[in-house]
Amino acid sequence: MLRFAGFELDQRRAELRDASGSPIRLRPKSFDMLHLFAANAGRVVTKQELMEAIWPNVHVGEDSLFQCIREIRTALADDGRSLIKVISGRGYLFDAEVAGLPASPHVQAGPDTVATEHERTSAPAAEIQPAPTAHRQSFRGLRGWAAIVVSFCALIGFAVAAQAIAPRLIFSRKPPVVMVMPITTASDDAQTVSTAGNVTERLSDGLARIDTIRVVTSRTKPATALLTGVSASVADADFLVNGELERSANAWTLEARMTDTATGEVTWTTSVSVDSAQTEPTIQQSRLAAGLGHELALRINASLYPDTRGIALSSPVDNAKVVVEQAIASINQTTRERFATAQAMLENGLTGEPDNVDLQVTLAALQTRGIQMVWYSPAEMTAAESRARSLLERALQAKPRYLPGMEAYCRFLTATNNFVESLVACARVLNLDPWNGGALYQLGLTQLQLGRTEDALATFQQADVIDTPAVSRWTWKIGIGWAHLMLGHNDQAVEWIKKSIAITPASGRPYLLLAAALQRAGRPDEAKVALAKGMALRPNSTALNVLPPERNASPAFVETSVGIVQTMVEVGLPKN
Repeated sequence: MLRFAGFELDQRRAELRDASGSPIRLRPKSFDMLHLFAANAGRVVTKQELMEAIWPNVHVGEDSLFQCIREIRTALADDGRSLIKVISGRGYLFDAEVAGLPASPHVQAGPDTVATEHERTSAPAAEIQPAPTAHRQSFRGLRGWAAIVVSFCALIGFAVAAQAIAPRLIFSRKPPVVMVMPITTASDDAQTVSTAGNVTERLSDGLARIDTIRVVTSRTKPATALLTGVSASVADADFLVNGELERSANAWTLEARMTDTATGEVTWTTSVSVDSAQTEPTIQQSRLAAGLGHELALRINASLYPDTRGIALSSPVDNAKVVVEQAIASINQTTRERFATAQAMLENGLTGEPDNVDLQVTLAALQTRGIQMVWYSPAEMTAAESRARSLLERALQAKPRYLPGMEAYCRFLTATNNFVESLVACARVLNLDPWNGGALYQLGLTQLQLGRTEDALATFQQADVIDTPAVSRWTWKIGIGWAHLMLGHNDQAVEWIKKSIAITPASGRPYLLLAAALQRAGRPDEAKVALAKGMALRPNSTALNVLPPERNASPAFVETSVGIVQTMVEVGLPKN
């Protein structure tokens, strides 16, 4: 039993547990690697050591190693890389005090380190895991409106992406190589020059985390996605990414483009603007890099599937595009009637095109929203969950690394209280798009309901820092407010919940949370006003139907959430 940073690594049971004793799911290879790191804490472990220990006598690419490290960092909430540190040119350092080490710390994990029972019972590294169907009414409305909007916007983004990259969908190299050129500026101002350099670095670092590409810079040394010491030139790249940064009185503007090196054709362009007056310089740089990187990640992902049809390419099946657009138009308001209209449109579209992946994913995302909003009867709920899961299974079997499907699956697992599996599913989305605020929001919700409230707050805050996509901005703001409320930070909770409501009141539940936060902050009159607004938007709300989910949620989350609902009752929420 190894203990570190509030975690327990139980080798006999092949289990990682958090401070509350709750197990955190890891794939067998990731568990082996974490054991190797912990057993060698304080010592640099080289990539070669890792590869030979975790995959003995088997040749695998570095992507497999990077994927395990990402999964471990997600499990340990090591977003800041303070536990697993990269030592440039040497390897990785596990920087934590570990209790329970044997006398000799140089322990190498091998194929027999983990009990064979773990290998037999752990789920394989597949894209789809079974999800349970039973669940209760809860705060799911907080997740509702953004979920389907984000899905639709992502799908539309991929439509533009595939059309833009259509002249060269099949790369000359696998994985394709993307060269990030230094972002330039016409200004001699030291701050502008520094900002351009920092944005370039943040963009390169983020792209290097994407599993499906290799990244180089125009410097003599490539970015971390390539082996140290290999020179990089334009000839090494399939695509070039460059841009120009300008500063006005109140904003930074980054004009960027991607160019096909083989043809010299500009395949897409984008413009990113960030307020320079209201945020810290580091946040400005992160948002500039994220605004560009998020769009680039979407286009790279769309290019992985050159046979994408329906909404992605102009083709004889353009009817799918029309169906999705009409469905979007039908749910611009959060009403059950518009939801039913959109569902009927998508079901009819699938009748004509049963293998259209985009229709499958969009319908599954819509049904997930219906589950979150409790718009199905108990009998319909089971069928809706089964239908959504089946659609996502089919979509991800056809296109295993298709971001819209992966995002929808991440949300589906969270919505159906399959929290441990959703940790992995949402992390997989971030492996392909590190700037995906929607996936970060779902990851934060999962952490929240597993009782990892501090981790959830950090995840929501990370989403707020990158601020992409903007359509989902209200979700992580309500997440930050919710986490603060659960931690007893009532004034901060009021501030962030109000920021979220200023963007959209969603289903009215944010007002209920605001009422609880105001009441606890000693502002009862304002709390009553907030509750009245929430009841106007959601007239049948009671203490019974806003209780949090209990299945698979941590006892600490349930207990704290019940206390929040009790505060709502004190303000005036009906008990039943």
